[in-house]
Amino acid sequence: MSAHPHHFAPLARLLHWLMALMIIAMLFIGAGMVASVSERHEWLIHLHKPLGIAILLLVIVRLFVRFTTSQPQLPTDLPAWQVLAAKASHVLLYTLMLVLPVLGWAMISAAGDPVMLGNALQLPSIVPANASLFAFLRNAHGYLAYLLFLTVLMHLAAALFHGWVRRDGVLQSMLRSKDH
Repeated sequence: MSAHPHHFAPLARLLHWLMALMIIAMLFIGAGMVASVSERHEWLIHLHKPLGIAILLLVIVRLFVRFTTSQPQLPTDLPAWQVLAAKASHVLLYTLMLVLPVLGWAMISAAGDPVMLGNALQLPSIVPANASLFAFLRNAHGYLAYLLFLTVLMHLAAALFHGWVRRDGVLQSMLRSKDH
C-alpha cells in the first residue's frame, strides 16, 4: 500500500457522507427552530439535540479515523493559496463540528433546562444555569452555525470545482474507492 492512497478509506468516506447529511439536516432544523413559534418548535428541538450529540460523537470518531489512516494528497500543481485554503477550511469544519454541539449543550445547561436525549437519557449540565451566559452562548451558537453553513457551501463549491473544472481526482477520492 502506498503512503498516500488515491482515495479515502471506506470508513472515512462513510463518515464524511453520513455527517454531511446530518449537518445539512441540522442546519435546516436549526433554521426551522429559530423561524418557528408553532408546535413544530418543540418537535424540532427534540430532533436537534440528539442529532447534535450524534454529530459530536461521530466527529470524534472521524478525527480518529483521519489521524490513523493515510489521506490522498492534493494535486501537486494546485496553487499554494488553494492548498492553504483547503487545509484551513478542513480545520475550520472540524472545529465547528466539535464546538457547535458543545456550545448547544452548554447553552441548554445555562438555560437551566435538562439536556435530554429522548425521554430517558439526560446528559449532565456542563455549565451552571445563568441567563447572561445563556444569551451569550445562544448568540455564539447562532453565529457559528451561519459560519458552518458558509463553510459547507465553500467546501461544496471547492469539491465541484475540483470535480467539474479541474477534473483532478480530488472529488473522486471521496466518491469512490477505486479508479474507474
